[in-house]
Amino acid sequence: MNDKVISTGICCLSSSYLAPVSYYRQIAGSESVIIEKHDNYIKQTYRNRCRIATSNGIMDLSVPVQKSEAKCQMKDVRIAYSDNWQQAHWRAIESAYGSSPFFEYYRDDFEPFFEQKTEFLIDLNAALQALVLKLIDIAAPVSFTTGYKDSFSGNESDLRDFFHPKKEYQPGLKPYYQVFDRKFGFQKDLSIIDLLFNMGPEAVFILT
Repeated sequence: MNDKVISTGICCLSSSYLAPVSYYRQIAGSESVIIEKHDNYIKQTYRNRCRIATSNGIMDLSVPVQKSEAKCQMKDVRIAYSDNWQQAHWRAIESAYGSSPFFEYYRDDFEPFFEQKTEFLIDLNAALQALVLKLIDIAAPVSFTTGYKDSFSGNESDLRDFFHPKKEYQPGLKPYYQVFDRKFGFQKDLSIIDLLFNMGPEAVFILT
């Protein structure tokens, strides 16, 4: 397990749905960020899922995507709406964080994303990421690849496969208040919304 930020230069990351705290810790410690749009979509990654803390323990929230017979680049992955996953996600988030100190403060920022339908997963992820960076006041500029990035310079780090649900990475973060910490203890590296709803404006100090 790595206990520090990988790079303070330029990092290349995969697109993620309400990514974990460690992912945003990396962004906060970088000069700038490049999001890869042209990599192949991989199932069971943070590209379409996040983890939240509920009264019953950790819950994974997954955005369903339309099936493709061939490999599909991330930029072309379409969200499936056959099931009402948006309502299910928002109800789970509301149930998990309704009593957190800052949920009511931020709910109007997030709730529209679970009402409006976005066609492509990359666009949903990007819009949520832009909102999170704005709310936490992280200034690192974010851009997107125009083609698959297969080479990196000396101050660039390839972290596209670094953050993964099956890999443990906690970058030296101190435990912060969580709604259910008395029941479960501190649960590390959950979705960034866990940090934001629990710590509000102080989230930036946890990350930096």
